[in-house]
Amino acid sequence: MIIKTEKGLSRDALRLLLEKLAARLPGCRVIRAAGSLKVSLGAPGKAGGALALVENLPGVASVSLSDLELCPLACARGKKTFRGPFDFSAGPVFIAGPCAVEDERLYLDSAAALKAAGAHGLRAALFKPRSSPYAFQGIGWPGLKIIAKAKKLTGLPLVTEAVDTRQVERLAAVCDVLQIGARNMRNYELLKETAASGLTVLLKRGMRATLREWLLSAEYLFKYGAKKVILCERGDSLNSPGAPLLDLKLLAAAKKLTGLPVLADPSHASRDRRVAAELAVKALKAGADGLLMEASLDPMKARVDGRQTVTVDVFRAIAGKFQCRPRS
Repeated sequence: MIIKTEKGLSRDALRLLLEKLAARLPGCRVIRAAGSLKVSLGAPGKAGGALALVENLPGVASVSLSDLELCPLACARGKKTFRGPFDFSAGPVFIAGPCAVEDERLYLDSAAALKAAGAHGLRAALFKPRSSPYAFQGIGWPGLKIIAKAKKLTGLPLVTEAVDTRQVERLAAVCDVLQIGARNMRNYELLKETAASGLTVLLKRGMRATLREWLLSAEYLFKYGAKKVILCERGDSLNSPGAPLLDLKLLAAAKKLTGLPVLADPSHASRDRRVAAELAVKALKAGADGLLMEASLDPMKARVDGRQTVTVDVFRAIAGKFQCRPRS
């Protein structure tokens, strides 16, 4: 923690500030420098809670914390082998499927075709948070039997989005990875409940979220019980001219800071299947650990996001380009 002191702070005011710091942060170590104080608190995570105790003290101009101080569990974890439903040490991991589970036959046929094309996991969304209350919201719980059949048919792990704390337990009984969508990155009660499930959690970056905000959400997951977390960059695009697509620099920074696998979602970033295919290749070349991509045998039949869903043939071409191979 770095405390910038007010300009012209008198010796008496500085002494009073140091006394108050010692009282509010017992055991802290303070190193004095011109115009600032470097405060070490010892215990990981303590700095985040100490911020409010310090920033309003007389003589304090500003307080800054490093990412490691704010997110000690999510940051600096080292490049460890990810032991979970996916093996990231064997190359890019591809999680593919339609935006939402709709028709049983089409979903099962698509799942089988995607496995043959190189998928390592299946998108299995039953609930879809939508901006319009009149838009298709997903088929809900009746789809649970469908995705269970797909898992039995293909042997692939299921990745599904939980949009409500009340869904977590039931989804966790069938699925392998619980996804926190971009809209819910800041839904802290959902983060806590999902973390407590014991499953791997895939955390998308919320639109316009900074790297620090993304990492703080990951910190919630680790603090409340998650052992395995996958990050996913989904971009900030609102489909307007000149809008940014995937933030590949931010993706690289997240990988460096955390050592966690970071996927890219080219489908939602582009909202166009042609652009999505191009963006997928670009993201993988930039170092993404894999893709979370919308793909189906018949995107034209989709009730949601069909425009950005690629065909199985296009998916196969992308997977083949990066020598993606099925994992057992």
